[in-house]
Parts: sequence; structure tokens; C-alpha cells
Amino acid sequence: MVGTIACQVVGKNESHIRGMAVLPGWRGTGVALQLLRTTESYLQQSECTRVSLDTTAPLRRAIRFYETNGFRPSEKVRDFFGMPLFEYIKTL
Repeated sequence: MVGTIACQVVGKNESHIRGMAVLPGWRGTGVALQLLRTTESYLQQSECTRVSLDTTAPLRRAIRFYETNGFRPSEKVRDFFGMPLFEYIKTL
């Protein structure tokens, strides 16, 4: 295994990606994009039209990846053990 992603349907047409990771040696090889596309396809088949995820400011590379792939910041910011947790959303 070189990468993982977790998602769930959270309401009518709504879904959430709870976590995504790729082993350091596999970053930049397209694994993350393949994981994301497969997940989005699954969520669309589950009749989801919107997906969200949460991230923190130190994860700049992940944020660039999400933004490159259509995610945009929402206005929701929550606390994650004293660190701001930013919500990103995408229409599928």
C-alpha cells in the first residue's frame, strides 16, 4: 500500500473526505490524484453532489493539491486542539 483515503456520505448529496495520505516516496507520482478521482467517482455514484474536507495551514502542499483539483475554502474554520481547521468544499 502506498496511499490511503477515507470518505463517507454525511447527508443527502453531501460527503466528506476524512483523511488522505501518500507515502513520502510516492508523492508526486500521481497516486494522490488517482485516490482522489476514485473517491470522487464513488461519491458521485452514491448521488453526492458536494464533498468537503478539513485541513490545517501547515499542510501547504496538500492545500495546493486540493485547490488544483477544484476544492475551494469555505467560510468554516474550527478549532483542532488549538490549531485552526479550515474546511474546503468542491461541487462534484
